[in-house]
Amino acid sequence: MHTHHQEDGASDKRIATAFFLNVSFTIIEFIGGWLTNSTAIMADAVHDLGDSLSIGGAWFLNRAGNKSADSVFTYGYRRSSLFGALINGLVLIAGSIWVLTQAVPRLADPVMPVTEGMLALAVLGVTVNGFAAYRLSKGTSLNEKILNWHLLEDVLGWLAVLIISIILQFADWPILDPLLSIGFTLFILFNVVRNLWVTGKLFFQAVPDKALHDEIKKTLISIEGVNEVHHLHLWSLDGEHHVLTAHLTLDNNNVSSENYLAMKQRIAESLSQYDLEHTTIELELNQENCRDFSDHETASQ
Repeated sequence: MHTHHQEDGASDKRIATAFFLNVSFTIIEFIGGWLTNSTAIMADAVHDLGDSLSIGGAWFLNRAGNKSADSVFTYGYRRSSLFGALINGLVLIAGSIWVLTQAVPRLADPVMPVTEGMLALAVLGVTVNGFAAYRLSKGTSLNEKILNWHLLEDVLGWLAVLIISIILQFADWPILDPLLSIGFTLFILFNVVRNLWVTGKLFFQAVPDKALHDEIKKTLISIEGVNEVHHLHLWSLDGEHHVLTAHLTLDNNNVSSENYLAMKQRIAESLSQYDLEHTTIELELNQENCRDFSDHETASQ
């Protein structure tokens, strides 16, 4: 019988394989980029460095992210993935800026790279990243599917280097090397800045999905016996697992023990469709002053 524990172990091995392959090849890329004098390979090396950090972070979280909550980390350890994403983004931005400082001056004075070395590294890059992507394609977890897209991007990047290296074998167009590195680096920067913006907002507990927030509020206010919803806070542990807290003001006719229990059941059933990681609902009576009254009006909007 194939157990959930066995699947977790298989997933861990697949991610570990992809991680060690990516790290090893990233080191080879930086050395190869320096030896071949190719800024395009350096740009690819920076991209693979970012992917190595992503895969390493995913591997760590795959092992430790599901660790149970404790008295110190009462929500568990999922939130560490956001911190890892921020660090990863900053490293990629620094690396990309460095590549641009190397590549942009070469537009005015292009230098022919060692094309044979470029070609050999490109073939190796397609092979290594293709194998790692194949390994992760067998996985079913969201983690593995996202990482697989990272590696497929790497394969496409190395295919571009392969094409350029073949062209440079027959044409004296050294400017293609810095052009490719600048284009690839700008692509990386665009995606990194976009992801950093999203990650930063989640890190500071912004609403992960405004439409979901509004839908939950509409669902709660539609429950029979609920007069008002305020202090509704929706935030995310890691971008996938969300936490909800809210205050519900009840109709005074629903204060008996039977009605109270029935109300809690209706609330639980209404929220079950949203697959929330953690919910805290406080019930108040019409004439009762909210103990968090100071920002009641703001939170109710």
